[in-house]
Amino acid sequence: MKKLRLFLLLFALASVCIAQNPSSSTTSTICNPINLSYRFCLDAPSRREAADPTMVTFKGEYYLFASKSGGYFHSTDLINWDLITTNDLPLEDYAPTVVEMKGELYFMASKNDPPLKIYKTADPKSGKWEVANAAFPIGMTDPDLFVDDDGRLYFYYGCSNVNPIYAVELDTKTLNPIGKPVAVISSDKKNYGWERSGDYNEVGNDPWIEGAWMTKQDGKFYLQYAGPGTEFKSYGDGVYVSDKPLGPFKLATHNPFSYKPEGFIAGAGHSSTFQDKYGNYWHVATMSISVKHMFERRLGLFPTFFDKDGEMVTYTAFGDFPFKMPTKKISGPEELFPNWMLLSYNKPVEVSSELADHPKKYAADEEIRTFWSAKTGNKGEWISMDLQTECALNAIQINYAENETKIRGRQPNIYYQYLLEYSSDGKIWKTLTDKTQNKTDVPHDYIELAKPVKARYIKLTNYHMADGTFALAGLRVFGKGGGKSPSEVKSLSLKRQENDRCIVNLSWPKIPGAIGYNIRYGTSKDKLYQNYQVLGTELVTIRSLNAQQKYYFTVDAFNGNGITKGTSIIELK
Repeated sequence: MKKLRLFLLLFALASVCIAQNPSSSTTSTICNPINLSYRFCLDAPSRREAADPTMVTFKGEYYLFASKSGGYFHSTDLINWDLITTNDLPLEDYAPTVVEMKGELYFMASKNDPPLKIYKTADPKSGKWEVANAAFPIGMTDPDLFVDDDGRLYFYYGCSNVNPIYAVELDTKTLNPIGKPVAVISSDKKNYGWERSGDYNEVGNDPWIEGAWMTKQDGKFYLQYAGPGTEFKSYGDGVYVSDKPLGPFKLATHNPFSYKPEGFIAGAGHSSTFQDKYGNYWHVATMSISVKHMFERRLGLFPTFFDKDGEMVTYTAFGDFPFKMPTKKISGPEELFPNWMLLSYNKPVEVSSELADHPKKYAADEEIRTFWSAKTGNKGEWISMDLQTECALNAIQINYAENETKIRGRQPNIYYQYLLEYSSDGKIWKTLTDKTQNKTDVPHDYIELAKPVKARYIKLTNYHMADGTFALAGLRVFGKGGGKSPSEVKSLSLKRQENDRCIVNLSWPKIPGAIGYNIRYGTSKDKLYQNYQVLGTELVTIRSLNAQQKYYFTVDAFNGNGITKGTSIIELK
């Protein structure tokens, strides 16, 4: 009887704890930027960085390599990640590439002055690697290793605003080149708007053509490349296609095939394309902040598909909203979106204190390049948000900004502790997530709730900062607002510039209740693969077109209640 009473008491206590803390212990969704323990750089200014990613699936698990990370990341589900450290690899060299060949992983990274080394391991979890080639003869930046179905090995490389991307076959035994490298991709900014420099391709300087990556699908070779520069919001990927690994290559019809110039965090360039253990394709990409330093960057993960005609498509619509991580083979991106909408955009915010240059409104403006900062990093600094109506909350993303930090590298005290609460009246608060004892580095902490919670207010209270002030680039809330989705955008005006066909001006009537719009466009009515998402405006200039193609456009409207897709498709000749 005593054991039964004890069990009932423990069960009751557990039930109370669950009721007070409804955050999920098992997460099935993610939200870009990926919530990794991005390393602080070793030089000034103090900032985090990861970029130029390579992801490989090896023995049913995932390994992610990125520039300047002080190690590489491992996951079994693409949701939860741990860091593997090693002294065997040149991890301070940029743009690592990894490929599986004959049951082992081969690694190399950028180095301009030959010789350089190629490494291999059959057990990447161990962190133990050995030298496979001690004197690779080509100095270069942004390498890519690719193994064809017949076992032959190819090498692609290049990073320049002058020179092209090159390719050459390698001997699988010596890992040295066979023959002379051939030029495979050169820029054409006159006709390809996405190659022009600037956040919105508006500057037009010669682009940096870089970040080659090869994918083979149904007998075709898809050679991907990045441009116009890693510091721009327009940083994206184009793709050329051939029936041979060394070309000649022809520009694909759908370009840029990975592009995200707007949203909370922009950029989808210098990437790698891989298949998960269910056969789904993914594109892991570099995303830009570039405020404290040009190379202040993060990583994003986007679903990728090949359509019936072999067009390669990376789906970036609502690319920094939550999406489900599949546990099976899927047929399209619509299977991934849980329909949790953004509830926090420009909502009223109250704070314990603020710095004059970093006001509270920046925590809700959907721009990672701005941030709110409290005056101190002390325990007890707080921020609260009024969603202005009772909503069903499904997920929260807490994006820290490293304001006034002096941290270098990885240190054991780099973590955030906080209490996240919710309320219906702003007076009585309940615990949403208690991380006051957290010891994990989560700079873009993402909390998925086990079930929706009804609330109008949320409040985040600081308990520990590793250094600097308590500062947020975004306190983002997702769920359902409980109202109506906006009306359809039925009228759209398009004007292509006569002297520059890479540029189009768009306008449409303001839709009551809409907070933003997603422009979908493409080269045929049934292939509106491009996405260009904006908030709070009905006037947009897109400068990333192919001057030699015609396009079709439509506009979707969205708010905190849902998305209303446009059905009127307008031709742009």
